[in-house]
Amino acid sequence: MQRQRIGIVGIGLMGGSLSLALKQSSQEYYFLALDHNAMHAKEALSLGLVDEVVHTLDEIRSCDIIILTIPVEGIIATIKKLHPLKSHCTVIDFGSTKEKISQSIPDNIRHNFVTAHPMTGTEKHGPSAAFYRLYKDKTVVLCDIEKSGKHQRDVAKKLFLNLGMRLVYMNAKEHDRHAAFISHMPHAVSYALANSVMKQEDNESIIALAGGGFKDMSRIAKSSPDMWGDIFRQNKDNLLQAIYAFESALKSCRLMVENDEWDKLNLWMKEANTLHDILD
Repeated sequence: MQRQRIGIVGIGLMGGSLSLALKQSSQEYYFLALDHNAMHAKEALSLGLVDEVVHTLDEIRSCDIIILTIPVEGIIATIKKLHPLKSHCTVIDFGSTKEKISQSIPDNIRHNFVTAHPMTGTEKHGPSAAFYRLYKDKTVVLCDIEKSGKHQRDVAKKLFLNLGMRLVYMNAKEHDRHAAFISHMPHAVSYALANSVMKQEDNESIIALAGGGFKDMSRIAKSSPDMWGDIFRQNKDNLLQAIYAFESALKSCRLMVENDEWDKLNLWMKEANTLHDILD
């Protein structure tokens, strides 16, 4: 049986973990990688994440499936260079914002595209960060799916189910608002927490006193500034709304502490506890 050729543009944590997982579950795929970082491409090949490294979009364009696991701005720039595509080709982008990506796809190749956001990741990046269980039991949001061709929808669903993911459907605008509150704003808070502590505390005190709670809250501040700068830029309006909401909640906490409103603060904290009734 001839194997399907999957071209991965950007072979880091997301792209590398995808190939590792699919290699575990199926023998029907042959993986090619294109990465502007030559060291990443070489490393991905040596780690067995891909079968072949290529150097041009023309070589990727001939694949059956193309996966775009690069920053959002790079996805939009790459989309403009992908035309023409074969009618059966399926292009799946993994961007963390969706509306501007969806709007940027030319009409004549719109059926080729499935705009997706796998809700997973770590603060690490690069091919060496890849691991095969990154996608297992996680959610992938498929956006504006009605604009994708039937063949492309079927290919994408099969791929994500092979990864062990749960499928959720939203329009791109709705996705970006939810993602701002649940994913993007927490990253902004983590960066702010890290910067505020470093400006107030010396290294020795941080090392001596930082416990699990601080490490958990600041962990995602290790995430790539280039990638998250793109995400913040693409989802600016929704992110600002989320930051304003967070600032309002934090201000409420500050006022209750300033005014010795301890019973009120206790109720406020108990209300926050109920979040994990949903998540747990």
